[in-house]
Amino acid sequence: MIMQQSRLDLFVDRMVSQRACLDHAAKVIADMEGPVFELGLGNGRTYHHMRHIMPDRDIYVFERAVASHPDSTPPEDMVLLGDVFETLPQALERFGPSAVLIHADLGGHNAQKNDLFAQKVSPAIAPLLAVGGLMVSSDRMYFDDLVEQPLPDGAVQGRCFIYRRDS
Repeated sequence: MIMQQSRLDLFVDRMVSQRACLDHAAKVIADMEGPVFELGLGNGRTYHHMRHIMPDRDIYVFERAVASHPDSTPPEDMVLLGDVFETLPQALERFGPSAVLIHADLGGHNAQKNDLFAQKVSPAIAPLLAVGGLMVSSDRMYFDDLVEQPLPDGAVQGRCFIYRRDS
C-alpha cells in the first residue's frame, strides 16, 4: 500500500518551496525597476517575507478583503481590494506591463478547482509582467507567452512554479 503525504507534509513542502522560489526571484530581479504584485494576502506570511527580502521594493497586494496578521498587513495605499478579475485589468491600466515579480497563492484545498481557476486567471496575469520579470505560483499556471523556469535548490517539484517573460 502506497501512502500519500500527510496534509502537514504537503503544507511544509509548499512553504519551503515558496520561500526558496521567492528568495531566488528576489535575487533575479534585484537590478530591475518595477513593482512586485502579491496576489492573495491570506494571513500575510509571504507578503511579510517579501517585505523582509525586498525592503525597498513597492509591493502591491491584490485581495478580496484584508484579514492578515497585524504584522503582515500592508499599508492601505498598497492594497487593491476586490475580485482579481476586476483588479488585474485595473492594474494593467494603472501600471502597464511593469511588474518584475508576481507571486500568487490563490488556490484553496481542492486541486481540481485550483486548476480551473489557474486556467481562467492566467490570461489576466501575464500582461502585467515586465520583460525579464518572474511569476511565482503555488499552482501550475497556463501561459502562452511565459516560459516555465527550473526551480531553485530547496524547492519541491510540483509545490511551486516559476515562469519568466523573455520578450
